[in-house]
Amino acid sequence: MNATNDLITVPRGLKNVIVTDTRIGDVRGSEGFYHYRQYDATQLARTERFEDVWHLMYRGALPDAAESAAFAKRIGELRVLDGPTVDLLRRVVTPAVEPLAALRVALAAAGILERPLFDLSEEERTDAALRYTALAPTIVAAAHRLSRGLDVIDADPTAAHAADYLRMSTGSTDAAAVEALQTYLITTIDHGFNASTFAGRVVASSGSDMTSSILGALGAFLGPLHGGAPGRALAALDEIGDPTNTREWVRSKVAGGEVIMGFGHAVYRTHDPRAELLKEVVTQRYDSPLVRQATAVEAEIESAINELKPGRKLYANVEFYAGVLMSEVGLPPEMFTPTFGVARIVGWTANILEQAAERKILRPVARYVGPEPQQA
Repeated sequence: MNATNDLITVPRGLKNVIVTDTRIGDVRGSEGFYHYRQYDATQLARTERFEDVWHLMYRGALPDAAESAAFAKRIGELRVLDGPTVDLLRRVVTPAVEPLAALRVALAAAGILERPLFDLSEEERTDAALRYTALAPTIVAAAHRLSRGLDVIDADPTAAHAADYLRMSTGSTDAAAVEALQTYLITTIDHGFNASTFAGRVVASSGSDMTSSILGALGAFLGPLHGGAPGRALAALDEIGDPTNTREWVRSKVAGGEVIMGFGHAVYRTHDPRAELLKEVVTQRYDSPLVRQATAVEAEIESAINELKPGRKLYANVEFYAGVLMSEVGLPPEMFTPTFGVARIVGWTANILEQAAERKILRPVARYVGPEPQQA
């Protein structure tokens, strides 16, 4: 980085640029490791409940038994949609409306009278974060069902968060599917300063309200280079078909300069630990044609890339096996990105709370490269 006239020129995309401090977590790309607070994130996904990891992200510690029960009870109560929100969804949702678009509308309506984070106490900010994060899966599930002409399934405040989300979305109460889905949700709660997390923090840094901060994160998340990737990765499997077609498919993608969805990552220079965990889950739980195809295609893509671009390592990322797992638990492709969002909103709001506490606006500058201005 070069300093000129007190300005610092940084790489495009802010790659490897540290913009603030955080206690939420970190991604160590060269090590193939990431963590939430002081815990290995993949280990949490193997052993903890979603609500308890949520508590960790907000409070900085895993809860004891009493804290866990109280936190889960509060989340369950906040997950229930009120009548006006259900009526709004019935009015705006059509078969063409995606669940995350409906979430955007519903959250904006729910927060219409919300006060700026700058004017709230720490407890009030946390209450707002809990409210909207708890509502998100109910809104997403309701919008999905309405878009298919199905009745809304009401939230059960006594149910676990992951179990209730799957039931509200698909009607399923299958314990194995719930456990697999919970693993996925915990795995994707947070992942460093990704684009959506950073966007949410930028909005929060201005002192804006919780809803606006979440919607800023959601706007970045909706891009196909970010949250929209799981469905595209599964679509690639459909496109390839028989794994024996993989090498020719990869050659055509490389020749056309196209991105191979579900492979490679901006941070990891080794295997994505999230992909490794989700692969472990689906291969141990589901002996299906889709899982067998996915594992075979993964191996072929890695081999083909090594052949076409010697020395360049390209491994499956979380999106590749996320689509496989969600398909196996009964979620359709149009719910892949919304389900990713249901998990990631916990990370967004944890980061928004941390940023709001700093009370310092993020204000970078841009380098002007246009025509020289004419001064009077």
